[in-house]
Amino acid sequence: MLSPHLSSLAINQLNWGLDFTGGSLVEVEYENSADPNAIRLQLDEAGFQGHVVQFFGSDKDILVRIPPQKNLTDKENARLGDRITAVLKEGGQGVDLRRSEFVGPAVGEELTNQGGLGLLAALGSVMVYIAFRFQLKFAIGAVAALFHDVIITLGAFSIVGWDFDLTVVAALLAVIGYSLNDTIVVSDRVRENFRKIRKSNPTAIINTSLNQTLGRTLVTSFTTLLVLVALLVMGGEQIRGFAIGLTIGVVIGTYSSIYIAANVLLAMGISKEDLAIPIKEGQDDPDMMEMPDR
Repeated sequence: MLSPHLSSLAINQLNWGLDFTGGSLVEVEYENSADPNAIRLQLDEAGFQGHVVQFFGSDKDILVRIPPQKNLTDKENARLGDRITAVLKEGGQGVDLRRSEFVGPAVGEELTNQGGLGLLAALGSVMVYIAFRFQLKFAIGAVAALFHDVIITLGAFSIVGWDFDLTVVAALLAVIGYSLNDTIVVSDRVRENFRKIRKSNPTAIINTSLNQTLGRTLVTSFTTLLVLVALLVMGGEQIRGFAIGLTIGVVIGTYSSIYIAANVLLAMGISKEDLAIPIKEGQDDPDMMEMPDR
């Protein structure tokens, strides 16, 4: 399942948004209500590529974000806001320039590095936490599942060509938290059953644990998806990347919590000895105690 996503990330990479590539940001105010679709068509006809047009406050305020254009020099890209404003004024309606900013590539590179370090820090913290709470094998299984979720989500954006900006980074961090919650619930039930079910093998115990938590996992994912679909349909273009990324992550996170983390435990040879409760000196072993006669 990872192969096409990894291949696309290696070959096509990501379609970096304005937050990472740099570019121009223009805020204008129209005399009357503006139509974003007509503005997009107007910019397309003028030869601008990769632009994002959205309302900014009222239906008269428009925000245009556009990456550096390949057919322009660095100086021309730095003054791209003025050219966009001139094109918008040709639409026949009064347009007032409210703000025009240029974000250089140095800022984009810094954001890229910080976003990647944030994801790595989150995965490392998760591994340490689960290793202390459960056991090292559970930590490796959880991180493998989270890595799987992040790669699948990134691969989907790479394959389809959606813009990757800071809202998608926020969605990835939310996916890590959501998937981790599911994984901990499943791991807690696995640990409990390993200590409670005496006469069974690890595969049967893990299957029992997954069946016991399956209903809760599916209901949680379904109710979360209802909210995300509402955001995707009615949230507007500004948070569309966040909604898409989190929707993919919730679906994949549900799958990985059930199949990836559990299979990693089996592959690493999890056993009852790994989860046995330590016996203090002078305390009887519960496995060696006889049941009282009734």
